[in-house]
Amino acid sequence: MNLSELKPNAGSRTEKYRKGRGESSGNGKTAGRGEKGQKARSGGGKRPGFEGGQMPLYRRIPKRGFRNYNTKEIVTVNVSELERRFENGDEVTIEALLEKRAIRKTCDGVKVLGNGDLTKKLTVKVNAYSAAAKEKIEKAGGTAEVI
Repeated sequence: MNLSELKPNAGSRTEKYRKGRGESSGNGKTAGRGEKGQKARSGGGKRPGFEGGQMPLYRRIPKRGFRNYNTKEIVTVNVSELERRFENGDEVTIEALLEKRAIRKTCDGVKVLGNGDLTKKLTVKVNAYSAAAKEKIEKAGGTAEVI
């Protein structure tokens, strides 16, 4: 078998069908659109969701609530993760958290939460802390800096 012998399977490729190119083409005059009417015109047709003038479904169903687009997405990491992934005396930054896979992405900021225990002295530099997390970091002899 050579590359020059390759060809598509029978029936898998069809020639482009040229509509409206004369009566003898078999698809001239109306080009498969039938006689007159909305569907025969260019641009003719109804928009998606149109129900013939009846009140459409998207207007019949009551609307509830709202979406606040003004929120920030904060990634959280617990004190127990810092204990597990870092050594005594390490500096914990957002880059270090990403490198050690404590977090997967940074989004709009990183916050340390106070779940778990901390025995190691760490210098933590992130965007925010819960009160319990800050207390545990400082109790272990580390520092909690807000960037």
